[in-house]
Amino acid sequence: MQKQIQDTLVIAGVEYRSRLLVGSGKYKDLEETRLATEASGAEIVTVAIRRTNIGQDPKQPNLLDVLPSDKYTILPNTAGCYNAKDAVRTCQLARELLDGHSLVKLEVLGDEKTLFPHIPETLKAAEELIKDGFMVMVYTNDDPIMAKTFERMGCVAVMPLAAPIGSGLGIRNPYNIRIIVEQAEVPILVDAGVGTASDAAVAMELGCDGVLMNTAIAAAKNPVLMASAMRKAIEAGREAFLAGRMPRKLYASASSPLDGTFF
Repeated sequence: MQKQIQDTLVIAGVEYRSRLLVGSGKYKDLEETRLATEASGAEIVTVAIRRTNIGQDPKQPNLLDVLPSDKYTILPNTAGCYNAKDAVRTCQLARELLDGHSLVKLEVLGDEKTLFPHIPETLKAAEELIKDGFMVMVYTNDDPIMAKTFERMGCVAVMPLAAPIGSGLGIRNPYNIRIIVEQAEVPILVDAGVGTASDAAVAMELGCDGVLMNTAIAAAKNPVLMASAMRKAIEAGREAFLAGRMPRKLYASASSPLDGTFF
C-alpha cells in the first residue's frame, strides 16, 4: 500500500489541513453561512470588517456565533477600502475586536466597476501594516513582478486574482499564475474569479498553495452542495499536482503497447 503523503498548508507558521479558504458574505442568512462553511472543510474564513458584525454592534447577529474563532481562523479583510489609510484603520479595528489577532487579508481596490487592486495604495498599506506587526496576506494582480515585490516586503502570503472579483470567469492567465508560483517562497493562493469546481482544480494543478473564494459558493443555486464540490476539487487538484501529469504529445500513443502481443 502506498504511503499517504503528509501535505499541509503553512501560513505564518501555522499548519492547515484544508487548502480552501472561504468568505463569509453574500449568503441568505447565518445558518446558510454555517452550513456552507462546514461543507467546504475550510479552516480559514475571511470576514469583511466594514460589512460584517463580529462584535461592533452587540444588538445585531454576530458572525462569530456561527463561525466561532476557537473552531476557525478568522481572517479579517479590508474589502471595500479604496486607499491605504482606510485599509490600515480597518485592520487595526479588527485587531481590537479579535483580541490582538494580527493575521489579515489586505485588499485596496482601484475602482468600483472592476474591483482591480490599486497597487500603489496596496504597497503603502502593506508597508505600514507590516511595520505595525501585522501578518499580511495580500490581494494583488497576476503580475509576477508585483507578487515577488510583496513577498520581499514581508507579506506572509500573496493572493493574485484569477479574474475580477465575483466574475466567475475562472483563471484567465494561467501562465502568469504559474510563473508566480514557481518563483515564490511564500504561499500563493488564487483569490477572486473562481466560478466552479473545475476552476479551483486548475488553480491547484498549476501549483497554487490554496484558493480563496466566496461568490462561487454563496451565489450558487445550492451553496452547501457547491461548497462540498469545491472541497473535493481542491483536494483532487492538489493530488494531481503532486502526482505530476503525463507529458503532452501531439500524436496518439497506444495505451496498450504492441510489443509482446500474440498476433
